[in-house]
Amino acid sequence: MHDDETQSQTRTLSPATTADAFTKTPATKTPATQASQAPQAAQAAAGPSPWLLRLVTIGLVLAALNLRPAITSLGALLKEVQDGLHMSGSVAGVLTSVPPLCFAVFGIMAPRLARRFGPGAVVCAGMIAITAGLAIRPLVGGTAGFLAASALALMGIAVSNVLMPVIVKRWFPDRVGSMTGLYSMALALGTSLAAAVTVPMANALGGSWKAGLGIWAVLAAAAILPWIPLVRDRRGTSGQPAAHHQDSPTLRITRSRTAWSLACFFGLQSTAAYITMGWMPQIFRDAGVSAGTAGVLLAVTMAMGVPLAFVIPRVATRMRTQGPIVVLLGSCGLIGYAGLYLAPAGGAWAWALLLGISNCAFPLALTMIGMRSRSGAGVVRLSAFAQSTGYLISIPGPLLVGVLHQHSGGWGLPIALMAGLMVPQMVAGILAGRDRTIEDEC
Repeated sequence: MHDDETQSQTRTLSPATTADAFTKTPATKTPATQASQAPQAAQAAAGPSPWLLRLVTIGLVLAALNLRPAITSLGALLKEVQDGLHMSGSVAGVLTSVPPLCFAVFGIMAPRLARRFGPGAVVCAGMIAITAGLAIRPLVGGTAGFLAASALALMGIAVSNVLMPVIVKRWFPDRVGSMTGLYSMALALGTSLAAAVTVPMANALGGSWKAGLGIWAVLAAAAILPWIPLVRDRRGTSGQPAAHHQDSPTLRITRSRTAWSLACFFGLQSTAAYITMGWMPQIFRDAGVSAGTAGVLLAVTMAMGVPLAFVIPRVATRMRTQGPIVVLLGSCGLIGYAGLYLAPAGGAWAWALLLGISNCAFPLALTMIGMRSRSGAGVVRLSAFAQSTGYLISIPGPLLVGVLHQHSGGWGLPIALMAGLMVPQMVAGILAGRDRTIEDEC
């Protein structure tokens, strides 16, 4: 009874108390001031403006288009680059291992840079680095300079790689699947476009492999523009300044089994992808396929990611566990490698299609990064950990393929290695696809 009377008095006094508090607040809280602040509060609650979201979307697409041409354009002209720079097979293997090495080394820096300068500024700087590296690379005359210029471009790709899921989570928290699919589709389009047209463009520009590689700096330069207005942006997941965003300092990601599984899955699918981008055209050329057709076959492999990279993330976000998708993609890879071993030229188009489906493990991994954490800060850490650790895991693969090919004189052993690595990739993907988050495990 006493509690009921107390609650009744509270309800009775609440309007008066509220009015009294309102009249006794400082001048900054007058009704006129509150009225003037209301639109600002409503705007803040509504989140970023539509034009800003459209700008971020354009920036994501253009940035994604530039995250692979530096690699696949080189794969299409690897033989010409080898001859022009007098590289051995082992040195060429080192060259194909440079991308994952740079992604591992520089990718781990991305979260700290993003906290200091903002994700938009870091991605903008990444696009500038890609442009500079692609423009400088054809102008150098030796292997060391070529590797240094490539590393500059790959440094820009590395930080952008890590921050793409972060930007999606921050700006589009309710559309992670669709936006991940959009930029994954753009990434696949840029990858396949570079593989398909680099050789024809090199021939059109006088048959120079240097011109064929350098022309991609133009596309990279265009990608800088949308990020310039976002250089000073410090918004967090909800549109609030990043200083107010919880960073979960107690989160120890190395204690998470899911994080390690995701890193292994990311690393093994990266191994397959970089072996494919670096060596598959040469496998087809050694089987009697022309250089132009080999480039188109690589483009077909990469182009499979254009529709599937949009579909797979959307499907994955609707499933509690992503293991079935992992198994399906891995099975396509095993069949593709078997065909590449038995009849590389006869069934070239079929193997290219199957390996293209298998390579769509990449957008699946990106989607799982966004799904395996509950917060934007967790996604930053998970993205950096999974990608940097994963790229470290992938470094030996392309190099080992080059060494095995040089010493065996054929492609049997390298293809067997690729097929063998597909099994642990499937196991790691099943474990990473379980319905849990790193916060639960840490």
